[in-house]
Amino acid sequence: MTNTIDACLTDWRLNRVLTVTLDNASSNDLGIKQLKKRIMSCNNLVFNGEYMHMRCCAHILNIIVSEGLSDLDMSILRLRATVKYVRSSPRRFAKFKAFVERSNSEYKGLVCLDVETRWNSIYLMLDSALKHRKAFEVLEIHDPKYSEELLKGKGKGVPTSFDWAKAQPIMPFLKMFYDATLRISGSSYVASNMYMLEVFGIGEKILKMCNSKDMCLKVMADRMKTKYDKYWGKFENLNMLLISSILDPRNKLKFVNWLITQNFNSFDATKLKDLLKTCLDELIIEYNGVGEGFQSESQIS
Repeated sequence: MTNTIDACLTDWRLNRVLTVTLDNASSNDLGIKQLKKRIMSCNNLVFNGEYMHMRCCAHILNIIVSEGLSDLDMSILRLRATVKYVRSSPRRFAKFKAFVERSNSEYKGLVCLDVETRWNSIYLMLDSALKHRKAFEVLEIHDPKYSEELLKGKGKGVPTSFDWAKAQPIMPFLKMFYDATLRISGSSYVASNMYMLEVFGIGEKILKMCNSKDMCLKVMADRMKTKYDKYWGKFENLNMLLISSILDPRNKLKFVNWLITQNFNSFDATKLKDLLKTCLDELIIEYNGVGEGFQSESQIS
């Protein structure tokens, strides 16, 4: 990884490095340390690499949602197995499509199999499977092999009414995460200025769901909040996310400061605002030079 990034920096003629965005994997911590040493030897690191390792927001979202879904493991296994069964051969799929027609489902899309390590594909799989629940129930009646094969699998049987009922109410909640992942994962537009709004918006929704009367949703939200707080609950972890929002001319410092007061207690909000202002001033010095003057506070607020 270190050699690849170093080669890219050389090829792109980038001689100043502020941050590198990577997945939140322990192996990347070592890679960043090695890369930092190499870049520091050329005196090309901004802030001596203090903010160099930026955790990928989309990957953190994946961790948060995966933690929330852990309580649904067996239900997801059975629903995944039922989708896998009908997608395993053209003949089975054709039979399933016939049952879809018979069930008079308004949804005409097809079921899709997920990638187990990517929660957003799990959302798509659950969404399509739930819309074809009637067709799967008809399949269970008319295809003995369906029940026999799923009984041998990890889920130990076909989806139960409890599995379907458990998955249905979490879908609007998961869609929020799915939409957020799509927005911040865009590659054809600048996304860094969106991170802060997405992070705070997700935190607010999780907190709201923690007070849900639906125990399934509450348990899931409580698990998610634990992970959310680990990565984004401390103001020290948000500095660069906030800086990128300030640089968006639609937001600027006043808006970001207001948003901070809405999401942190007064003590943490004050500390974060001070940290943010200090970091912003240091960035101006770093990129413009001490002798070239500062932008006035009114220009950045």
